[in-house]
Amino acid sequence: MIRQPVVAGQFYSGSPDSLKREIENFTPKPRKKIDAKGVVSPHAGYLYSGTVAGEVLSAVFPKPTYVILGPNHTGLGKAFGMDLERSWKTPLGEARTDRDLGNAILEESKYVEIDSACHDREHSIEVQLPFLQHLGKFRFVPIVVSLANGEIYREIGRGIARAIQKTKKETLIVASSDMTHYETQDSAKKKDRLAIDKILKLDIAGLLETVSQNGISMCGLAPVAIMLEAALELGAKGAKLIKYATSGDVSGDYSAVVGYAGIGVY
Repeated sequence: MIRQPVVAGQFYSGSPDSLKREIENFTPKPRKKIDAKGVVSPHAGYLYSGTVAGEVLSAVFPKPTYVILGPNHTGLGKAFGMDLERSWKTPLGEARTDRDLGNAILEESKYVEIDSACHDREHSIEVQLPFLQHLGKFRFVPIVVSLANGEIYREIGRGIARAIQKTKKETLIVASSDMTHYETQDSAKKKDRLAIDKILKLDIAGLLETVSQNGISMCGLAPVAIMLEAALELGAKGAKLIKYATSGDVSGDYSAVVGYAGIGVY
């Protein structure tokens, strides 16, 4: 079975040649890379967030396996749903899932369930795939996650880490997230800096508290928290902000922007 792309031709080019050129324009030339355990990468239209996604994903060593965690924007399906049975099609070809790692995660986490409905119309994982396809061959485990509490995030993160250790898969965990939504440039940058500082400190509890207390509309809070817990379990000691930008940097409209952060956790 194949999952057809739902935002090709909207969030990114639907033509293979145009998409290749688009990604090449957003991907910096080779430089010293980070051997990361996880990353935060945005998922908006490439016109707005492509430069941040391209910067962060090209700043880390590509891996043969990815766990991609995306927020559930549609409200469909399970709260923590994994799609293992389908290959995912993009204009650059098919991306195949890693069933061994996926099944290990299902065994290690009591919250993650098999579900395709939460993935059918969700874009947050799909938009990561063309960049990863550009960087090399891989298999991946797609998991859509919903808002919950810190204990649930930690349980899922620890389960992912145990599964990676059990299967001995060389894996990068991608947390798909945009930052503040539709506030002024100044407000977005100030709020996002508060959240980014907690991520850079690998402070999950501090991140959850900061987002709640400051009303930060960071849609990928759950993916980022889960990724941080898994990365810590896998030995992460630090993090680096690779690039930050807003939609206003492209549109010139600073009255209602969306923020994008590219962060490597290593």
